[in-house]
Amino acid sequence: MKTSHTPSLAILLACSFAFIIVQLDVTIVNVALPQIGHELGAGVTDLQWVVDAYTLGFAVFLLSAGALGDKFGSRRTFMTGFALFTAASVACAMAPTAMVLNVARALQGIGAALLVPSSLAILNAAYADDKAMLGKAIAWWTAAGGVSIAVGPVLGGLLMSLPGFGWRSIFWVNIPICVAGFWLTGRVVPAAAGRDPHRSLDVQGQLLAIVMLTSFIGAVIEFESLGWQHWLVRGGMLLAAVAAALFVWVEARGKSPMLPLGLFRGAPFSGAVLFGVLMNFSYYGVIFVLSFYLQKVRGFGVLHAGLVFLPLTGTFIFANITSGWMQARTGVRTPMILGAMIGASGYTLLGLIGISDDASFLQMLPGLALIPAGMGLAVPAMTTSILSGVERRQAGTASAVLNTARQVGGAMGVAIFGALVSSGSSLEVLSGIRGAMLVSGGLLLLAALLAFACVRRPAPVAVKVPAAADCPG
Repeated sequence: MKTSHTPSLAILLACSFAFIIVQLDVTIVNVALPQIGHELGAGVTDLQWVVDAYTLGFAVFLLSAGALGDKFGSRRTFMTGFALFTAASVACAMAPTAMVLNVARALQGIGAALLVPSSLAILNAAYADDKAMLGKAIAWWTAAGGVSIAVGPVLGGLLMSLPGFGWRSIFWVNIPICVAGFWLTGRVVPAAAGRDPHRSLDVQGQLLAIVMLTSFIGAVIEFESLGWQHWLVRGGMLLAAVAAALFVWVEARGKSPMLPLGLFRGAPFSGAVLFGVLMNFSYYGVIFVLSFYLQKVRGFGVLHAGLVFLPLTGTFIFANITSGWMQARTGVRTPMILGAMIGASGYTLLGLIGISDDASFLQMLPGLALIPAGMGLAVPAMTTSILSGVERRQAGTASAVLNTARQVGGAMGVAIFGALVSSGSSLEVLSGIRGAMLVSGGLLLLAALLAFACVRRPAPVAVKVPAAADCPG
């Protein structure tokens, strides 16, 4: 893609629209879950799918999305992502049943998968002649996504508290953003052929990934209501295991595998990927159960609940800045370990003093602030660790693998922690939520140990350009 030496800032704005909408739909839906359940007659299991259908659609198509951009061109893939996200948002807003809503959410996730890698590719091409400007452009792109994650719960609560508005408004709000992004892209982003138009797509691997992840997450979600003895749960686990074995076999022998297994031979790469899984497992799962705690157990209104969520995302940006400063002086291992330990203390404090029948906001605040502070410190360092441990030509694939693993981790967190609030008395639900917090604290301590054991280069490193994985979602 040929561009001028001073590309229009409108290109950055178009790409930022994409990341805003992708990240917004990670958090805006959480405060709406109780209202969605009430209106559509959906139980906790159905509501887990409202979150996980989006996450899984994003995760299973993310690796293939990069290949589609290479084959058909980033601009075409990007605009297709906007079009699909728009259509899926309309379907979500008009969904008559929980099943229709969940299918539409999966389509939203696929749209998100098309948007994120192609937006980075467009920025990389637009600012290819000025690496300093490229770094600034991606930093602004990252910040736009981080702000939208923070604004999501508050915006969702505000929309649903307005007269005549309900949970459907959280999907209608996507439409003007998507339309603006689509129109702006068509006007300012130069059309270009794909970098590798003859590249073959890993169709077998893609289909097996869908079967493997969907059947596994589905079995975990349905376990609480159906029990282990039910054929659907056992069949789902068996199908996931068979699909996983076939997936590994296909990827090991494919000429253009969507998941190059050779990346996992190095302990630093594998450790950092598992570190990311633990981070997202805890964060996504806790956001899910907190929405039930605030609205079902405490009886908060949607706007009140959205405002309580704000500290849970508010310290990301400051921690990201600190992470870059610390990496330049200590290397990536220290911020990863310290960030995981700060996050662990946040979950533990929230579980011990912030979750009760009458806990005040001030009792919740330390935990709510420490959790994103820890993630914001650890995640950019984790990404740098991934990118610095592979060859430059593998950087895009490595980043996509990390993002995919993190999305899968988030889906598992919602599925498993959601089971803790799916049934029982208010006291039992409260106990389950406390348990989720303490388990999350333990998982982040495990993540700190992983960083200590697997990231063996404590020397300072040059901070890499931020990637999609640098954001909390």
